[in-house]
Amino acid sequence: MAKPGRPAMPKPELHTLVEAFLDMLTTERGAAINTRQAYWRDLADVSLFLKNNRNTEIVKASTDDLKAYIKDLSDKSSDKGNVSTRTIARRLSALRQFYRFLVSEGKREDDPTSTIESPKQARTLPKTLTEDEVDRLIATASEKETAEGARLVCLIEMLYATGLRVSELVGLPLSAIGKNAEHLIVEGKAGRERIVPLSTAAQKALNKYLEVRKQHTGGEEAASSQDKWLFPSKTATSGHLTRQRFAQLLKDLAKEAKIDNGRVSPHVLRHAFATHLLNNGADLRSVQKMLGHADIATTQIYTHILGKDIKESVEEKHPLSNRAEGKGK
Repeated sequence: MAKPGRPAMPKPELHTLVEAFLDMLTTERGAAINTRQAYWRDLADVSLFLKNNRNTEIVKASTDDLKAYIKDLSDKSSDKGNVSTRTIARRLSALRQFYRFLVSEGKREDDPTSTIESPKQARTLPKTLTEDEVDRLIATASEKETAEGARLVCLIEMLYATGLRVSELVGLPLSAIGKNAEHLIVEGKAGRERIVPLSTAAQKALNKYLEVRKQHTGGEEAASSQDKWLFPSKTATSGHLTRQRFAQLLKDLAKEAKIDNGRVSPHVLRHAFATHLLNNGADLRSVQKMLGHADIATTQIYTHILGKDIKESVEEKHPLSNRAEGKGK
């Protein structure tokens, strides 16, 4: 049931400057469609609150208006836990970027978010799997001597070998496969392209899958929409396997492997890739590049789930640690 003062409403038409900001995200920053939609939802929620409760538009909102919105979200978080601290922080971040855009475009002289503090968030450590659990997933998938089984083994081996984001993996074009299937050419966030090496196991799984790949297409009629994808799908409108379908396949597989399927997802395998690399002596910079993180700080969170000795070893070898202590150049 909707809270009084914020009734459920049909999809709103946002201010033209909000639309201009969203267009800027995609054209100038190379934001993905999912990112644009997330910003749209956040700014739409703010717009509705301001209209219904403060009788103003988002482009004219004052600091007090926005503080009232943040307080409303915080009340929901503390009363019923409907809105997480992470959600509040994300919406405030979206607002900051929107008002900076307005200032840069000369549409406002001030940024009403400049004095609003972000809510403190408890550090959430990434979920992961043990190396044995990953091995069990692969072994269980390998027992399926079908085209579906070959695809599933390939997906898991490639994800665990590369740490790709699930959207990057399922959306790989066939042309992403490098010479002799030794590496992938991946286009990540903001159009940043990177070369990601494949392990021997991933190469073998990929080559075995390619032998049966055609069985996942819908034939000649579907060639234009499916043939360009590494993981084509007969049913998905995109022409390739969806994130949701892969996630469901993984959960089903986890049950068969006798692993709690609540702990298994494509993103958890990405975490396992990073954690296991660091656990076996890889340096943060290399892992950062393979994960496609723009900021090393994002990668550093993985060190918090390592053993003390390994964590110290990783940090000692990392060049940024030396610079922070004044040891580097």
